[in-house]
Amino acid sequence: MKKEILIIITAFFLMSLTALTGAYAGESKETESVTGTKEKVDVTGDGKKDLVFVKGIPFEEGTRYLKEIYLKIKASNGNTYKIDLDGGYDPTTEYKDLNHDSVKDIFVSIPTGGSGGLSNYYLYTLKDFKVVNLSVPEPLSVTSQFEDGYKASVRIEQTGQSYSFDLSERKVDYDRLGLYQDGKLNEPTELMVLPFGSLKPFKGEAGQYELIGIQRINGAYNADGIANLESTWVYEKGTWKLQHAKVIELKSH
Repeated sequence: MKKEILIIITAFFLMSLTALTGAYAGESKETESVTGTKEKVDVTGDGKKDLVFVKGIPFEEGTRYLKEIYLKIKASNGNTYKIDLDGGYDPTTEYKDLNHDSVKDIFVSIPTGGSGGLSNYYLYTLKDFKVVNLSVPEPLSVTSQFEDGYKASVRIEQTGQSYSFDLSERKVDYDRLGLYQDGKLNEPTELMVLPFGSLKPFKGEAGQYELIGIQRINGAYNADGIANLESTWVYEKGTWKLQHAKVIELKSH
């Protein structure tokens, strides 16, 4: 009987220790975090301001890179909501009604720090105290290729729009890289079409907020900018719809 009681007491002790360790781990994680922004804004639609924090955990002490980033919302109903995001640098937030339900949504931009100047983007609504991921538009799909005579062409798949570029001013550079020889392309080569380098809310002609995105089109390397691909998007019936798309050629470097 004593043996059985001892086993029960031991099991209870181990369970308590595990729970306590988990609690301290969560508390430690919260202590390690740094607050990027702290704003009061009504994101639930009840007319009362909620407290929205953007928090992150540095990769190591003294570094700007945050290995974990999350939103922490202390809502007017007394509840706290947490939304996990990917790591990155210097997250920023904007509060705009992008899904047009008369409640401000949370739009988050997090630069990744890569050489392409890319960022990750997130969009959430907390209307009626329910967390919903509205997502953001997918970057435009583009087919592209260098062509003989120091030229290139791109085609936007979603719209069928085609554009061509005269890259003869880059002849010396392209010959040095072995991309061309006597004006003839050495092998089939595509251009570099990047994901969104910029995605921002703006007020459209109808007075509603939309998103405008810019994707860089590079040539032989990241610094070889050829054009920007600009697209505008509106949220309708639970999905993002492309409004306009155009290619804006960059001046030769």
